[in-house]
Amino acid sequence: MQIRLRNFSSSFFLLAASYLFYFFTPYYQHFFSTELTFFSTRFISRDILQVAFVVYGLALSLYYFLEKRPQKSKSVYCLQACSKLLTRFSSQKKLTAEETLGLLSFLLKAFFAPLMVVWLADHSVKMFNNGFYIFNHVSLLSLDFLAVFNSHGFWFLLQLILFLDVFFFTLGYLVEIKLLNNKIRSIDSSLLGWLAALACYPPLNLITGKVLGWEPVNFPQFDHAYVHIAVNFLLLGLMAIYSSASVALNFKASNLTHRGIIAKGPYRIVRHPAYICKNMAWWLAAIPSLTYAVRLADWWSVLLMLASLSGWTLIYALRALTEEDHLKSVDQEYAEYCQKVKYRFVPGLY
Repeated sequence: MQIRLRNFSSSFFLLAASYLFYFFTPYYQHFFSTELTFFSTRFISRDILQVAFVVYGLALSLYYFLEKRPQKSKSVYCLQACSKLLTRFSSQKKLTAEETLGLLSFLLKAFFAPLMVVWLADHSVKMFNNGFYIFNHVSLLSLDFLAVFNSHGFWFLLQLILFLDVFFFTLGYLVEIKLLNNKIRSIDSSLLGWLAALACYPPLNLITGKVLGWEPVNFPQFDHAYVHIAVNFLLLGLMAIYSSASVALNFKASNLTHRGIIAKGPYRIVRHPAYICKNMAWWLAAIPSLTYAVRLADWWSVLLMLASLSGWTLIYALRALTEEDHLKSVDQEYAEYCQKVKYRFVPGLY
C-alpha cells in the first residue's frame, strides 16, 4: 500500500504543478483561449484542458490503486531527481538511470500532452462542423464542387487526417502501461535532439518561423480549377501517409522516446515517412507563392522562400538524425531495423 500511495501522491503533485504552470503562465493563458463552436455550443480550449486534467487525475488514481504488482513509478523517480538537483552540492549526486528517465518523462509529457489534448479537441470540432455541413448540403457537390471543396471539403479531409495523427499521439503521451507494450525504455537526453523537436512546437516554433521567415501553408490556392483540386488532393494524400505513420505507431506514438521499434505501415518502406511526407506537402503548398514571385521576377523573394523551405526541411532531417542516434544508443533493435529498411526518406535514393 505504501508504494501505491507514493506513486499516487507523486503523480498528483506533478500533475498539479503542470496545471498551475499552464493556467497561470501568460503565454499559455493566451494560447489556450481559442474559442471553439460545436453546433450551437461555444467553449474555449482552456475548458477542454481543465476537464482533461481532472479526468487524467482520476484515471491515474484508479490505475495506481488497481495495479496488481505496483512498482515505483516514474513520478517518484522524477521527484527524487528534482530533490537531488535542488540540494546543495548536487553536482556530487549523480542521477540514477531511473531518476533521469523519470525526470525526462515528466518534462516530455508535461510539455506535449496538453498541446495534444487541445489540438485533438480543435481538430475534432472542425472535422465534425465541416463534415456536418457537407452532409447537409450534398446536392451542392454536383452543382458547385469547387466552392464546397474550398469552403468545407478540403478542411474536413485535412482535419480528419490530423485528428487521427493527434489522437494516437495524445494516447501515446497520456497512456503508458505494460499491457499495451508501450512503456518508455529511454528518452533522448541530448540538447540537440530536444531543440530540434521543440523548434517545431509552440512556443519555440514562433522563433523558428521568425528566423526562417516563412510559415508553412496548409491550403495552397491555384488559378486553374483542375490544377487546384489535383494538387490539393496530392497534398492530402501526402498528409494521409504522414498520419498513417502515427496510426502504425499506435500507443507508442511520442517524440524523443524509445518504446520499441515499429516496422509496419509506411515504416516498412522508409524510416521516417511522416517527416518526408509533411515536408513534401509544404513544398507543394509553396508553389503558388514561388510562381507569383517568379512572374514578378522577384528573385530575392524566391531565394528567401527556398531558403526558408530548406530550413524547415533541415530541421526535420536533424530530428530524424538525432532520433536515430538515440535509438541506436539504447539497444540493437533499431540497428536491426535499419538493416531491413535501408532508406531514411526516399526509397532507392536516401
